[in-house]
Amino acid sequence: MLVRNWMHADPMTIPSDTLVSEAKRLISDNNLHALPVVDDGRLRGLVTRANLLRMGQFVLRTQDPDEFAFFVARLRVRDVMVRNPATVQVTDTMEHCLRRGQELGVAQFPVMDGERVAGVISANEIFQLAAHCLGAWEQRSGVTLAPTQLGPGVLGRISGVAEAAGAVLQGIYPVGLQGEQIVEEYPHKRVIIRFHAEDVSLVVGALEAAGFRVIESVDARRHPQAA
Repeated sequence: MLVRNWMHADPMTIPSDTLVSEAKRLISDNNLHALPVVDDGRLRGLVTRANLLRMGQFVLRTQDPDEFAFFVARLRVRDVMVRNPATVQVTDTMEHCLRRGQELGVAQFPVMDGERVAGVISANEIFQLAAHCLGAWEQRSGVTLAPTQLGPGVLGRISGVAEAAGAVLQGIYPVGLQGEQIVEEYPHKRVIIRFHAEDVSLVVGALEAAGFRVIESVDARRHPQAA
């Protein structure tokens, strides 16, 4: 999965001489998480919703009319932006984006196409992607298998057993545990299966009979998702 296909494309940008109060309004009015700062077509910095909100709350708490007037009428984005922010390229993978965000403690990146700002990718887009993969907006049943060694043909066998028991598969996701080091050629991973089925218990029973231990199951008919 490439960043170009999941980013917020052609984002709103602002020049560095924009008032901070105006940047805060743009972020709030457009429900944005970050605004790239661009001068003469080049990325100069990044302002985020969290930073601007914290700054505004600080000014309000001081109840100093001079500080409030300075914040509203004089403070510029160039004075508060993150200079030379970390970026990703449109051709980077989402996996690279996730790793880079975790390493740097960054929740949003400007996405570059060469020297041009082509988009923004944030924790919000990544959350939306994860939600769609797991079927958060659909009525899917599912099971999670205990860590299973994923050698050749194992996922195919799991799929075949589930389908033979009446499951109409919507997705199958091997998931490693956070922080674990993969040293095996065929690592052990939990396997999440999402499907439609008339009787989830039949799918669970078939998987366990085939030697796959089920550690949890959810029947969409018994746990309807809120509209």
